Amino acid sequence: MGDKEKLVAKERNIIGKEVKALRRDGLTPVVIYGGGRKPMALEVDTHDFNLLYRKAGGNTIVNIDIENADGTKEKKNVLIHRVEIHPVTSHILHADLLQIKMNEKITTTIPLKFVGDSIAVIEQSGSMLTPTDEVEIECFPGDLPHEIEVDITPLVDFETVLHVSDIKVPEGVEILTDPEAVVAHVEAPRSDEELEELEEAVAEVEAPESEHGEDETPAEGETEENKE
Repeated sequence: MGDKEKLVAKERNIIGKEVKALRRDGLTPVVIYGGGRKPMALEVDTHDFNLLYRKAGGNTIVNIDIENADGTKEKKNVLIHRVEIHPVTSHILHADLLQIKMNEKITTTIPLKFVGDSIAVIEQSGSMLTPTDEVEIECFPGDLPHEIEVDITPLVDFETVLHVSDIKVPEGVEILTDPEAVVAHVEAPRSDEELEELEEAVAEVEAPESEHGEDETPAEGETEENKE
């Protein structure tokens, strides 16, 4: 499957609120767990980790070189399992790394990539709906796909529906998600009457209305304090 992505990490003893100091120094706190070992707190270079995550995402095997507190070093194969991102700056605050063994199957979620063209969308002005955008799979790490493609070409009308059972996966990959779950379908365009009804409903919701159904502008000489 080609060369693995690489990452260098160092064991850390800074935890809790003190990790803010790490971030100021250009380091990101991470934790590695799994593989029959206790969780281990690590620190990685923020710039290097950001580049790797943008490239590898959460579905690529990463080879991590760890420098332990006692000076010894070890190598592990991991997946970037969970990432905490700041809601405003979008900076990565923390990450969980899942240690894996190449000879043991893993269970994880894989994003779906929709490819092809739907006649129902292009020629009939329908709207593509994709209620399922990822699936849970099981496979050996060496067979792990970065994403799974779903061909939407079969969606030629508004009645056709693609289910999880219609997804073609690479050899060695088993989908665990409910096979009857809907992956994609095309919704017919709304009629002029439906659009008008929708606009009227939105207008009613947005219209300012008092508890009594009338504008409660205070009468002349009346203040908010003496209204009651």
